Amino acid sequence: MKQRNMKTPYWGIVLLLFVLVLAACGNNSAEKQNSSALPTTTEAPAESTEPTDVSAATKKVTTIHGDVEIPTRPQRIVTDDYLGALIALDVIPIGTPGLHLKNLYFAEALAGIEDIGAYGNSSIEKIIDLQPDLIITSENDETKYNLLSKAAPTISVPYGQLKNAHEELNYFGELLGREAEATAWLADYDKRVAEAKSKVDKAVPPDATFTIFEDTDKAVYVYGDNFGRGGQPVYQALGRTPPSSIAAEIMEKQYKEISLEVLADYAGDYIILTSDSKTLEDYKQDPIWNTLKAVQNDHLYVWKEERSWYYDPIAVLSQTEELAAWISEE
Repeated sequence: MKQRNMKTPYWGIVLLLFVLVLAACGNNSAEKQNSSALPTTTEAPAESTEPTDVSAATKKVTTIHGDVEIPTRPQRIVTDDYLGALIALDVIPIGTPGLHLKNLYFAEALAGIEDIGAYGNSSIEKIIDLQPDLIITSENDETKYNLLSKAAPTISVPYGQLKNAHEELNYFGELLGREAEATAWLADYDKRVAEAKSKVDKAVPPDATFTIFEDTDKAVYVYGDNFGRGGQPVYQALGRTPPSSIAAEIMEKQYKEISLEVLADYAGDYIILTSDSKTLEDYKQDPIWNTLKAVQNDHLYVWKEERSWYYDPIAVLSQTEELAAWISEE
């Protein structure tokens, strides 16, 4: 009995010491785990410029609808326009209209972007489902804008407010904190456009006139310098001009439907023509089109809507080089 009584305290003490050691080890391990899990920003160096409060993560932007507070670095952008400008800045949105998703000039960058519906009639329900933190739109309708702004902070830049690639890239570069990317992209843009323009200037007299047409099943349209179909590449990038008799009209209205009876009044020495149903040979054999000097002199360039419709900076650059190659090597 005495021996049993003597052994019991001894083993009890050993067991108690073992438990205490385990507890100490466990506490030490937990402290290490907790320490390693702490975000490094809690001990940021004094010179760090990272925002230290929530208010610094947003900024106010003045728009046609007043001041709008947006994230300084939005992560979930939905845009119904200006997709090309965002792609050029290496900003990939989460949603855009299906028409933009067909843009062959940067199709490789569009994987995973959600279709928010028809261009000009996007689904507000789909946009809400995507939970954006910023919406960029060219919508100028007050009612539609108000619907969008209820889903997320919304920046409205009506179509035509930004006149060229420089205005577009600089605006969105500043809006999204991508000024450096905008500067770099535009430097390359300017270099390549200058090379293309030099080719055209050597091949075409300075007084040669250019007209931008679109021929559909129902009507013929003539275009200015900021409505797609090649207007930006021809009139802006390459610096060419329309016939003086129509210049003021088409540059102000940007597009106009015309009849075949007055086609010759609008036709320049060179014609850039969009058609999804006819080819160059079709126009050469057409009893009206083949009366135009541009057609007779093989100064007619025919391309499909999928190549001419888009007017974003990336598309304009590619179109400029494409048209310059045709004009200079015809």
